[in-house]
Amino acid sequence: MNSLQAFVARHRFLLGFVLLTSTAGISVGLAKVTTSLYALSLGASATSFGLIAGAQSIGILFMSLAVGVMVDQYGPGRLFRIGCVLVGLVYLAVPLFASVPWLLACTALVSFVMPLRFVSLNTVFMQQLERVGEAKAGWFRGSHMLGMFLLGPVLAAGLVEWIGFAASYWLIGATFVAAVLLAPLVFGPARYRADAPRSLSWRELRGQLALLADDASLRDVSVIEFVGGAVHMYYSFFIVAIAVHGFGLGASHAAGLISVQGAFYIAALFVLGAGLPRLGEARFYLAGFTLASAGLLLIGLAHAPAWLWLGAPLLGLGLGIQQIANLARFARIGARLGRGKVAGLMALVGPAGGLFGSVAGGVLGELFGLQPLFLCFVPCFLWFAWRVLARRDAVLVQGV
Repeated sequence: MNSLQAFVARHRFLLGFVLLTSTAGISVGLAKVTTSLYALSLGASATSFGLIAGAQSIGILFMSLAVGVMVDQYGPGRLFRIGCVLVGLVYLAVPLFASVPWLLACTALVSFVMPLRFVSLNTVFMQQLERVGEAKAGWFRGSHMLGMFLLGPVLAAGLVEWIGFAASYWLIGATFVAAVLLAPLVFGPARYRADAPRSLSWRELRGQLALLADDASLRDVSVIEFVGGAVHMYYSFFIVAIAVHGFGLGASHAAGLISVQGAFYIAALFVLGAGLPRLGEARFYLAGFTLASAGLLLIGLAHAPAWLWLGAPLLGLGLGIQQIANLARFARIGARLGRGKVAGLMALVGPAGGLFGSVAGGVLGELFGLQPLFLCFVPCFLWFAWRVLARRDAVLVQGV
């Protein structure tokens, strides 16, 4: 018992963080799937369905930088609690009017207040990563995605069938509000303090964006994060259509390709982080780029379903390794440039890449076909690998 108490005391922040982020992920996963099912039940057209899907991200693009400033101005704990309550209230209001425009408006509103939650979490985790170690860099994203992509969707379908849409949204709203009760596990011991006082203004937002132009390291990791988000979203959106129409797989088997890729991605985030300090950043990145490129080649050149089933886990592992390195690198840059600033940018570039992957992929897929577009991402990872090797060689030449 004493050893268990010692373990809990030693890892109090990390255990609390995993509990909070996995719970938050379950709430988001429940909301996303329930919203999709609700839109279908309301008879939403293909256009309306696409608008609702896009509305889940649009506010994130506008608010991430602003929330990054507000984190330094007001503190992440306060913003997280406000975000939880506001998101919960919006979801409680969804069943008030059974109409597609109302659902679209509520979905868009949620996307504008959701950054209050995850930018705050990003900021605190970057601060604490110095203490818990870079080997745990993937635990933040892994615990959130475990709830959002695996546990939440599984629960959503059964919940809607059991209690209906209205009660499901009331429960979703309640879970967001209830996350306030778990906040002290993370924000209590963190004691976040901004590196410099900041206040929300256009000048501050422009300065935050200017960091991308001024800091080469931040720019490099942001581009990698953008492309990784684009690949991940493109795969999630279009692999089912490719598997069904191109290879004749049933809907359940096609959806299984998403689960396999997601499972290996999450497993990499939790398990492979120990390889970062052992291999070093350069070799760790190269392993991720190599695995992701191999997965993309198998999927893009596939002539049989077996190629897809081989490519999916390789892509998941590669993107997971890349994500671990990105998070650790963002944390180091945040310690140098300001965690609130970098957390806002980190929350922006990933979703922006995801939006690009879904929209541009759909447009270009109409022209060139969906499957060959996977090959278009391979040169990006080859370029990233060349950049990593060039930077490592430069460091060796300088004798650093």
